[in-house]
Amino acid sequence: MKIAELELRTISLPLVRPFRTSFGTQIAREVLILKLTTDDGTVGWSECVALPQPLYSPEYVAGALDLMRRFLIPTLFQAGDIRAESVAPLLAPFLGSPMAKAALESALLDAQLRLENRSLADFLGASKAKIPCGVSVGIAPSIPLLIEEVSGYIADGYRRIKLKIEPGWDIDPVGEVRRTWPEIPLQVDANQAYSRGDGELLAKLDQFELLLIEQPLDEHDILGHALLAKQVHTPICLDESITSLRSAEDALALKATTVINIKPGRVGGYLEAVKIHNLCLNSGIPVWCGGMLETGIGRAANVALAALPGFTLPGDTSASSRFYHQDITEPFVMEDGYLAVPQSVGIGRVPHLDFLDSVTSHKETIRI
Repeated sequence: MKIAELELRTISLPLVRPFRTSFGTQIAREVLILKLTTDDGTVGWSECVALPQPLYSPEYVAGALDLMRRFLIPTLFQAGDIRAESVAPLLAPFLGSPMAKAALESALLDAQLRLENRSLADFLGASKAKIPCGVSVGIAPSIPLLIEEVSGYIADGYRRIKLKIEPGWDIDPVGEVRRTWPEIPLQVDANQAYSRGDGELLAKLDQFELLLIEQPLDEHDILGHALLAKQVHTPICLDESITSLRSAEDALALKATTVINIKPGRVGGYLEAVKIHNLCLNSGIPVWCGGMLETGIGRAANVALAALPGFTLPGDTSASSRFYHQDITEPFVMEDGYLAVPQSVGIGRVPHLDFLDSVTSHKETIRI
């Protein structure tokens, strides 16, 4: 299979409501969408989960676009016959940029599976036909507004609530949510907002019987997370720190985490994500699938990944309506707190081209 061309387009989708975290507030999702066409005309789609600014990670949309254009895509063209399994080794000489690399691998994988008449769920080893839905709740302007927002998600049927926290917005809001819903599975996400000296503060979260505290410290502070794990009873989950199979192996060896959030874009693609899943499954470590406000393209692939047997906690695989009034694909609709795993070929979703064109701000095509 050879790549004939790659179409790169930037789109902007307004969010249903602003999404605030410790690394910034988003009112719209700027997304880099890839369309890969093979020499026989088969098409594969993917999205790059990098944000517009390098706040969550060093990658950002314009930078990923430039890197693909200058280095990554020419390298794949030069390879000639290629499969998705070859992408990571071919692009390894270019340091970092897992999100850009993941987008290219995913587009090729979608095309490859369509050519083979095989679903991504089957290819990855999915064992479930549907997955439970969790929802991520940003930092609200006030506790009453937080309670109102969470109440809506629980009424919708979400089976797990994740609250974003930061210094000054932690114990009180989390406590109020727990008092209001004593039984709901609840976890928090700090997005690296705390320091090693905050162990005593974070230990106050133990009283709320949380599933986990996600990424409390800087992504590079693996030792700090290991030390923090000795101060708090609530399980420590790593997100930004897990960028590869090797980083997961190291974090587990140092006892810096007992739960891992697997984000395919952050680790370089779905093939690496499966390797991390297998490591954790064999080690008895629960995993769940994190989200980056994906459109239906990325959400479809994430749902397939979350159907693997080691994903025992609800992930950030919410319905399309959680973020978007209109998705670029057929929307994901939650039923009784679950999303159905796509079973059709490839990722199981294609964009509605007319709507995609209407939200596109930049488009270019690179040919061999």
